Amino acid sequence: MEMLNQILNIDSNYIIIGLFVFFFTLEQISVTPFKFDKRLKHSLHNLMFQVVLVAANFLFAIFLVFVMDWLSENRIGLFYYVDIPYVAKLFIGVALYDFTSYWVHRLTHKVPVLWRLHRVHHSDSSMDSSTSFRFHPIETLFVFGIGDIISSAVFGTGLLALTLYYFILNLFLFLEHSNLKFPAWLDSTLGWIFVTPNQHKVHHEQNQFYTDSNFADIFIFWDRIFGTYKYLPVEKINYGLKEFDDDKKQTFWYLIKSPFINIKRVGSDNL
Repeated sequence: MEMLNQILNIDSNYIIIGLFVFFFTLEQISVTPFKFDKRLKHSLHNLMFQVVLVAANFLFAIFLVFVMDWLSENRIGLFYYVDIPYVAKLFIGVALYDFTSYWVHRLTHKVPVLWRLHRVHHSDSSMDSSTSFRFHPIETLFVFGIGDIISSAVFGTGLLALTLYYFILNLFLFLEHSNLKFPAWLDSTLGWIFVTPNQHKVHHEQNQFYTDSNFADIFIFWDRIFGTYKYLPVEKINYGLKEFDDDKKQTFWYLIKSPFINIKRVGSDNL
């Protein structure tokens, strides 16, 4: 446990930048599933989301720690009344945070005001490792952040489990969005339990039939259990959203203000 605590105490920004450099480098030297120009420009626009998030996250992080400590001190949540080993509780906690994220993610696709925020992530028509940054800060902090607090209050999972969850999640985010080739056998083996990159890429298909599937971040069995799992060969996937298929709509400044603009979803009545 001491080693785990030391790992989790590493500044997450260092881990995120390290993962990005690693996967971005692999994308430059590997044979990738699809090619696109202006990769550096594309990455810089996506990196701006991380810069804004880091700046905005300072106050929210203080608030989150305060709430999590209060929940812990008052023994709020199921785990405080269940006698199981601490290590088991920790890793079950990770799964429960992922379970909550699964349902919050589904809501962002179904509730129009939440979709306005979440479509920023789906708008990327040239998906690669930098797409891991392309989340609107309001969504990250107030939609998924509040989801984490609710999960903690219901299950009593605690701050350490949340920290471990995000440590694992960051690795999965870069794996899932990277423009790299992954063997099909991953999907038929590990893909019964964990989200594989090929499975998550289906979630970024333009066709809403596939966009509204594979919502899980770490454990794909949530999608299999609740009937939202779909599969499509990577070579058939068209990334992005048709209503954002324009160079000016791929810029950071347009995307950051896009939730406040009426943009009709192509093929849907939702805004």
